[in-house]
Amino acid sequence: MVLSVSEIYSNIIHELESNSRPEAIEGMARYGITPGKVYGVSIPVLRRIAKGVGRDHELAMKLWETDIRETRILAGMVDDVSRVTGEQMDEWVQEFDYWEICDHCCMNLFEDHPLAYDKSMEWGRRNEEYVKRAGYVMMARLAVSDKKADDAQFEQFFPLILHGSDDSRNCVKKAINWALRQIGKRNLALNARAITVCEELLDGSHGSARGIAADALRELKSAKVIGKLEKTRG
Repeated sequence: MVLSVSEIYSNIIHELESNSRPEAIEGMARYGITPGKVYGVSIPVLRRIAKGVGRDHELAMKLWETDIRETRILAGMVDDVSRVTGEQMDEWVQEFDYWEICDHCCMNLFEDHPLAYDKSMEWGRRNEEYVKRAGYVMMARLAVSDKKADDAQFEQFFPLILHGSDDSRNCVKKAINWALRQIGKRNLALNARAITVCEELLDGSHGSARGIAADALRELKSAKVIGKLEKTRG
């Protein structure tokens, strides 16, 4: 028997309630996971639920509208990227209000969208904290997952990294640092370019930029990273 969206939704809510961990909520808050409503369900359990459901755009929209931590993470996990519009991406990103939902939506759904590179650039120029974070998280994730992209697609991100690096908000700084490191670990050419960007940031006067650069340089210049890139080239 094929279940309706409403029936699947009801089953998911029941499973979330069954796997609720109130004791985990306080720990989440210590790591900046601060949604208004939360069951405290772990990510592995959410992945298992999503795998059992499969891809379903209507269900994803219903889960997102419920506005609970777990339903929104699941929405990104089960949505059908082929049915996601740019308007939906903009609407969802505007509602990000803590780092976890931002990162999960980006890596579970948005990074696979044809507009992923455009949205990375667009959101990276915005000022809202989690919209801006989303732009840089997308850059980091694309650097990891898009194995076939050429260097030019990532070189376009460097001016935005330079421009955004004076943002003192922790969530934004961490995302910029993440993007810079992941781009610089794709190959030797991008590694050299990323190191040059770090050196430019170190010469700047803003403490946030220098902090981002110093942290990224430690990894980008490490023997482990350089050795891996040289081996890949060879």
